[in-house]
Amino acid sequence: MARSLSSNVLNALELNTNVKYFYLINVDLDDTTTYRVTSFNRDLTYNGNVYGSDGGLFQIDTPNFSSIVDREAYKIVFADTDETIQNKFKNGKIIGRDIEVYIGICDSNGDPLLSTDSNGISDVSYVYSGFVDTPEISIDWISKTAAIEGTSPMADLDQVKTITVSKDGMDQFSTTDKSYDLLFEDSESIVKWGKI
Repeated sequence: MARSLSSNVLNALELNTNVKYFYLINVDLDDTTTYRVTSFNRDLTYNGNVYGSDGGLFQIDTPNFSSIVDREAYKIVFADTDETIQNKFKNGKIIGRDIEVYIGICDSNGDPLLSTDSNGISDVSYVYSGFVDTPEISIDWISKTAAIEGTSPMADLDQVKTITVSKDGMDQFSTTDKSYDLLFEDSESIVKWGKI
């Protein structure tokens, strides 16, 4: 699927050789709390939501996709000195909660592009959607951090779904699917090649 960039973003990319970018991150910590943070140096408002710059965003490890199938995913690390996120880990069911990551760029003045162009295309690009897979607390002599790793884009490849390959086995999934019927009968298929 091709990604559409807004005219504002295309103009900023043409004019700037050193493009500055920022992240907008949504993490659902429980049924009532969505943690919204940005990597920008001040609070930003996007789609009616305020993304805090003082939310303790410590590090973002984006996946390094390769030509082979791998399981790398987004890992977001927050400074958690007041134990807000750690308490959410302890009190709630954090695994399986939604994570969304957006990325935006700044114009030549260093201001973030957060609107839409005349075609209705947003300046901010949606780059990741997944679920909390692994929460982790790390405490050392210097800092206390809470890390949240999202599900891998390839996570579904780990699922094992057994399908009994038989005429009757397929009926458990769909009574109208006849794809396996001919496998268990004496039948002949004639394949013609070229023009008829």
